[in-house]
Amino acid sequence: MLRIDVLTLFPGLIEGAFRESMLGKAQENRLVQIRCHDLRRWALGRHHVTDEPPYGGGAGMVMKIEPIARALDELRTDETHVILMGPAGRRFNQEHAGRLANRAHLIFVCGHYEGVDHRVAEHLVDEEISIGDYILTNGAIAAAAVIDAVCRLVPGVLGSGDSATEESFSHDLLEYPQYTRPAEFAGWRVPDILLSGNHEAIRQWRMEQALKMTRERRPDLLGGGERM
Repeated sequence: MLRIDVLTLFPGLIEGAFRESMLGKAQENRLVQIRCHDLRRWALGRHHVTDEPPYGGGAGMVMKIEPIARALDELRTDETHVILMGPAGRRFNQEHAGRLANRAHLIFVCGHYEGVDHRVAEHLVDEEISIGDYILTNGAIAAAAVIDAVCRLVPGVLGSGDSATEESFSHDLLEYPQYTRPAEFAGWRVPDILLSGNHEAIRQWRMEQALKMTRERRPDLLGGGERM
């Protein structure tokens, strides 16, 4: 079972997402365990302060290192891989999701406000991850996206064993177009090849369409070389 802990100031923001749909079923079936923690639990003092103005001045507040360090001291084990969600991190992709799905225990540290004391990235985590070059309200939203991508690759989470390997990005290609009944709607027909029953021809058509869509919409994924 993959165990995941999320350290955030706003656990309620993402807890609901983990109780629904695929992630909810995965937890019911004890394939994954996801726990969201309020970092204020590890903050000292009557007011449980988790942020301070930055040294040197500047706008906004920066999350303190002490609550994060205490939380990691309590939750970390020999199997733990700690991830900081932040804009300076490595860009997340499907290959990265596959590697994380093979871990036994993940802890996500979610930044808020103007960022996190840099000593967290330097000394307390194993890696920093970004999901894109844009600004979100807080890191918990980004962590939820990463957790969803990771959990669907855990064996048994998806209903079909082929689903994870045939999805977009699994082979550095976008997924081929998908259709279902009716075969014609408002004059728009499903491609005849998909109704032919010729499985090898369908496989070839799907590969060609995946390459075509990737070439047109995400040529960066091809990396200068195409394949059949």
